[in-house]
Amino acid sequence: MPLMPVTDSMFLLVETREHPMHVGGLQLFKKPEGAGPDYLRDLRRNLLESDNMRPVFRRRPARPVNTAGHVAWTTDADLELDYHFRHSALPQPGRIRELLELASRWHGTLLDRHRPLWEIHLVEGLQDGRFAIYTKVHHALMDGVSALKHLQGTLSDDPNDLDCPPPWGSKRPADASRNGKKPSSLLQSAGNTFNQLAGLAPAAVKVAQEAFREHTLTLPMQAPKTMLNVPIGGARRFAAQSWSLDRVRAIASAAGVSRNDVVLAMCSGALRDYLIEQSALPDAPLTAMVPVSLRRKSDGGDAAGNNIGALLCNLATDLADPGQRLAAIHLSMRNGKRLFSELTPLQTLLLSGINVAQLGISPVPGFVNNTRPPFNLVISNVPGPRKQMYWNGAQLDGIYPASVLLDGQALNITLTSNGDNLDFGITGCRRSVPHLQRILIHLDTALAELEGAVA
Repeated sequence: MPLMPVTDSMFLLVETREHPMHVGGLQLFKKPEGAGPDYLRDLRRNLLESDNMRPVFRRRPARPVNTAGHVAWTTDADLELDYHFRHSALPQPGRIRELLELASRWHGTLLDRHRPLWEIHLVEGLQDGRFAIYTKVHHALMDGVSALKHLQGTLSDDPNDLDCPPPWGSKRPADASRNGKKPSSLLQSAGNTFNQLAGLAPAAVKVAQEAFREHTLTLPMQAPKTMLNVPIGGARRFAAQSWSLDRVRAIASAAGVSRNDVVLAMCSGALRDYLIEQSALPDAPLTAMVPVSLRRKSDGGDAAGNNIGALLCNLATDLADPGQRLAAIHLSMRNGKRLFSELTPLQTLLLSGINVAQLGISPVPGFVNNTRPPFNLVISNVPGPRKQMYWNGAQLDGIYPASVLLDGQALNITLTSNGDNLDFGITGCRRSVPHLQRILIHLDTALAELEGAVA
């Protein structure tokens, strides 16, 4: 039985009914031309007959009970594929609204720990003729970056390619994750780890110098208390929408900033307007935690597990002018990235833990209500496919990520690039974040305001 990395084990240990610890995603597809009324039924039947399955999708906790025994994985030799891959139909009138309501319910339910920790739902009944796939995978198996890489590995840029693998399969050989390289020995790995840890103290000194003497870093515990930083329940709301990548590129080029800076400024403007609408905008600026992938290109598309760092960004929600907000966000992200570029991946990972350590004890009764949040929300921008993609002839029309919430973190915004679009998925606590879909309207307004600011 392979031992779990500590990062994977922690996602199992902190999970409760109120805090499901899976990442998810909603994909929209256009059926290929000539698809008949039995297209989806036949598609599911053919996929169930496939023997193409990545080993990670057979993995389950060796001790599925909810104790401190989550230290090892085991392989499920008797996996029931028809349990994990389900076919559903939307109620009429089959709008995107009904699809998002269904995805919201699925995203709020726990995965069965006695089985491999994933579910995939094939959804028909959209009035526009498209179909959807909702996927959820436990964070202990994959983080959001590796989950999206896996999805891209099942797609093709050829609309005539009808040999794409199932959502749990792979085009790569079973041993492709080794990329032709001999795995490092335990002694070599230990040596590398020791060398990086030896540099942690100087790295910590550098962080302290940047933060306290030069005042260039956004620090944890500086975030104001908001309506988003409260204990949460287990039910979720999910909203999704796409925007043109060209519009974001044009703003970034005109302002001399990165596309991610523009995305953060969109979110900042939307959050400012939403909180004003709720009579809940604090005087101090909101802080976002921005995940940064620490994966190397050599990890390949079949990477699994968790390997992310965390930057804190000043969202400048106290500034009414969208141009000034964008400039403040750019400065905050530039300083954080500069520091990360000077650290090793392990040092970055360990120092990122300072930013998120408080979340580990957030379930303690009374803790969230009586402390300041380390940050106000997570905003994650995950690279996706750069061109139009297809799955067995069906055109991919949208990829909308659904993420994890924790006590004190009732809202998450995750987006991914998808050809010519940016696809946003917004996950919120159903009880704590009213009228979640209004944030989509405010994102659209914020984008238009940024265009006006740089014109």
